[in-house]
Amino acid sequence: MSDIKPMSKEVESRLKEVKTILVSQPEPASTNNPYRALAEKYNLTIDFRPFIQVDPVPFKEFRKQKIEILDHSAIILTSRNAVDNFFRICEELKLEVPSDMKYFCISEQTANYLQKYIVIRKRKIFTGLRTAQDLIEILKKHKKEKFLFPCSNIRKDDIPNFLDDNGYDWTEATMYKTVASDLSDLDDVTYDIIAFFSPSGINSLFVNFPDFKQNDTRIAAFGPTTAKAVRDHDMILDIEAPLPNAPSMTGAIEYYIKKANNLE
Repeated sequence: MSDIKPMSKEVESRLKEVKTILVSQPEPASTNNPYRALAEKYNLTIDFRPFIQVDPVPFKEFRKQKIEILDHSAIILTSRNAVDNFFRICEELKLEVPSDMKYFCISEQTANYLQKYIVIRKRKIFTGLRTAQDLIEILKKHKKEKFLFPCSNIRKDDIPNFLDDNGYDWTEATMYKTVASDLSDLDDVTYDIIAFFSPSGINSLFVNFPDFKQNDTRIAAFGPTTAKAVRDHDMILDIEAPLPNAPSMTGAIEYYIKKANNLE
């Protein structure tokens, strides 16, 4: 792991044995997952608890946005939540989405999920590899479309900024909300590591526990925006993922455990 940047002295001074980890996401559906492998390899207790939840925007609230879905020729879909809530709103509006509607999906996984609602082989679907930047490269070739962007009340700016900066005809439609889960039952529970995957997860921690003190709890964060949220809340970021030789959260945590246990 020589490509990994060295730990700061502050983080290195906090290296301690790890026995318990809280992952702020739902437990993976498959039992054959990297968290289970990590737990078995290092005799860890790993718990899963979603720190955020997605609530649909009520129909009456959506109507206040005064959006005419059928005035658009293309839909930008960045998650399964966007897919579910787009078709939920269409159903509540009693709209039949025309067969020539184009769908721009952030990943193949999102595109495949469309088959829950439509026969995808009969539709025009454009698919990115995985990231917003991948999708933006595809959008560059379709400037004449009138886009609808179903999203949450909390969303990344990459795609909206691109559409604005390049003069696209598009409409933002808030169809669901990302809110803090109730974590009150964790009040007296401590973990050696808490792993976060979004700024919303960090926000949920402080919504539930405004007086949270990090103390010896090591904080792991996936992605630069999550890492920034950790630092913005004056916490020490002990584990940052992805790393050059550890592209996953589990890989970054394992690297930390090896350092803490002198296993390198």
